[in-house]
Amino acid sequence: MRDKIQIGYGQGFWGDSILGPIRLVDEGPLDYLALDYLAEVTMSIMQKLKSRNPDAGYATDFVRMLDRTMEQIADKGVRVIANAGGVNPDACLNAVLELARKKGVKGLKVGIVEGDDILARVPELLAAGHDMKNMDDGRPLTDVQDTLLSANAYIGAFSVAECLAKGAQIVICGRVTDPALVGGPMVHEFGWQPTDYDKLAASTVAGHIGECGAQCTGGNYTRWRDVEDFVRIGYPVIEATPDGTFTVTKHEGTGGLLTRDTVVSQLLYEMGDPNNYLGPDCAADFTSAKIEEVGPSRVQISGVKGGPPTDTYKVSLSYQNGYKATGQLTIAGPDAVEKAKLCADIVWGRLAFDGCAFAEDEKMVEFVGAGVTHAGILESNDPPEVVLRMGVKCADKARVNRFGSELVPLVTSGPPGVTGFAGGRPKATDIVGYWPALLDKDQVKTRVRVEES
Repeated sequence: MRDKIQIGYGQGFWGDSILGPIRLVDEGPLDYLALDYLAEVTMSIMQKLKSRNPDAGYATDFVRMLDRTMEQIADKGVRVIANAGGVNPDACLNAVLELARKKGVKGLKVGIVEGDDILARVPELLAAGHDMKNMDDGRPLTDVQDTLLSANAYIGAFSVAECLAKGAQIVICGRVTDPALVGGPMVHEFGWQPTDYDKLAASTVAGHIGECGAQCTGGNYTRWRDVEDFVRIGYPVIEATPDGTFTVTKHEGTGGLLTRDTVVSQLLYEMGDPNNYLGPDCAADFTSAKIEEVGPSRVQISGVKGGPPTDTYKVSLSYQNGYKATGQLTIAGPDAVEKAKLCADIVWGRLAFDGCAFAEDEKMVEFVGAGVTHAGILESNDPPEVVLRMGVKCADKARVNRFGSELVPLVTSGPPGVTGFAGGRPKATDIVGYWPALLDKDQVKTRVRVEES
């Protein structure tokens, strides 16, 4: 057993900078690289891609990142854990193996963790009495069953550890929890057991701190003027030890800001009950954590307490919930706000005149630049220009598209100063509804497979 491992967290979402993982591998020592590509809406997007192409449905950015780092990862012995598999881990596995063979990287072991995707099993689960009602409003899943796009259970760290134990240097997962990308290496390296609740809770806290990448090292931080060199902002490195104590740091010489305050700011991100943060491996008490600066860009967390997990997995489902379209114009002054309000009234009036009126809860209007972000909090003056953003949503795709044709005519048939139209008419796009539910753990069976280049 090693006395310490270093886990870099280089991806906060699908679309985060490719420089995060590249620099983590290049600029300092690292044992593991954790990469988070998934969010609730991402799964539905991936399911749609897979329905059109059986070889799609995973985070292609992951393969592009490996194209720039694979030789270095192989040479340094860095092990990579990513949920880039999305809804098609097998296709992602094949793409990574193909890349390795193309680059001449032989003997690279790549593994996948499957079993989280339960979309095809929804009918049988409902028939067996697993109602998966909506956790927010109690509706039965049958209300949206015919429009489901994705259904994935949040699995935990032990499946990741199993894949590592089988020798995988790159572990590709579907919908594991964000902290599991950090917890998996800890379980594997330190031999933690399912009843080591305090240690598992520590890994949950560590993963929660790192899961948004540079957000704990100065990104999105209130005192942004204190943050040095945003261009080369350092991504977090978790230095973990067998007893569950860990230190958050970053590679020497990198930019950003890592203090107790930046760590605490991230710790509070997306927080429900801090005394009982639920995950598939344990329940973590975030309030028990002792957080202290132990050196420049070094914040140590210790004393985290945990308890047993629930006997259910959280399941993230998505469904088709109508259509939407948004568009925008720039309205220049004088009297920019007044003219923008008139433009909005003109659009709604013309649509109603043509028999395409929208209800108030189907319409959206924003005057960006006139204090819309802090409406009711900060007073706004009459600015020299505003951006008029308008949108609609409803179940009728044709009506949504009809809205999109009434924005650009304002350039010649509205008040003066209307400009900035680009990108073509707004077109109807799907609205993805989110459906959180619970499912008994015995209904989800994970599978691990490892192949070699």
